[in-house]
Amino acid sequence: MKAIREQLIQKLVKGDFLSGQMLGEELGVSRAAISKHIGVLQEMGLDIFSVTGKGYRLAQPIELLDESQISGHLQVRDANTKVEVHNLIDSTNSYLMRRLPHQNTVGQVCIAEYQSAGRGRRGRQWVSPFGSHIYLSMYWYLEQGMSAAMGLSVVAALAVSDAINALYQVEVELKWPNDIYFNGVKLAGILIDLEGQAMEPCHCVIGIGLNINMPEKSAELVDQPWTDLSRAIGVDIDRNILAAHIISALLKRLKVHRETGINTMVKEWQSQDFYINKPVALITGEKVTRGISRGINTQGALMLEVNGQVGPVYGGEVSLRPSI
Repeated sequence: MKAIREQLIQKLVKGDFLSGQMLGEELGVSRAAISKHIGVLQEMGLDIFSVTGKGYRLAQPIELLDESQISGHLQVRDANTKVEVHNLIDSTNSYLMRRLPHQNTVGQVCIAEYQSAGRGRRGRQWVSPFGSHIYLSMYWYLEQGMSAAMGLSVVAALAVSDAINALYQVEVELKWPNDIYFNGVKLAGILIDLEGQAMEPCHCVIGIGLNINMPEKSAELVDQPWTDLSRAIGVDIDRNILAAHIISALLKRLKVHRETGINTMVKEWQSQDFYINKPVALITGEKVTRGISRGINTQGALMLEVNGQVGPVYGGEVSLRPSI
């Protein structure tokens, strides 16, 4: 089933009309089966329409993600840097986590066109239409142990900011603990998965979901305000070039993090912090704590001022909202 859909995608991406009969003969299935597979691809976010007597066609051609193009555009790489592109996957983070502990190399990247079970923080679904956004995960070995993991969201957010600013000369906003905003609306999210013991080196997978060109049908499934990069800056986005810049920026910042943590990144974060010096509500389960955000500390914790006292708030099952 997956193989047939992969082949259908490769045939459709050029934007030409393809008859159901011809596709069935080439793929060794019936026209009815082709029709069902087309229906599944439409549910995945592909804008496919049909015309009697002509067949199926994509509304717009799609330039697929390409391993060789992404690798060719990398500005920073390790000898071990390996980029894998998947058309269809459950979750890029889950894929790399399943390969632990011996099947990943440090800096290995998995990128997908579509996730059937994309994940956000706190178990939320990450809507992942085909060929529309960037779903990217990188494996990293955290020698400092889990105590240093809090800073990884800071590292990843700044890396995405670096890439967008370098390519399009626009500034994004960073929202603790794991969101990237544009003009106050969510543009991207970060998910960190960890495996290991508290006081020992651990495995981590850094996941980045960046909205590029949201299809209308997929937008209906998103349960919070959002934007995408194409709308935000008004230009066509080359996902291969942008993915390469994100990977390069992430590798560069992870190497700094390995040596000095996020000490040198705190000021950069503060300059882009969406909530800094604003009233906020910190939501932990049923508990709501109101205060003023004072940025982050060198561990990546939120510094929250409550009744004149400033203290750190560490990540976990927390959510930060404007205080009304």
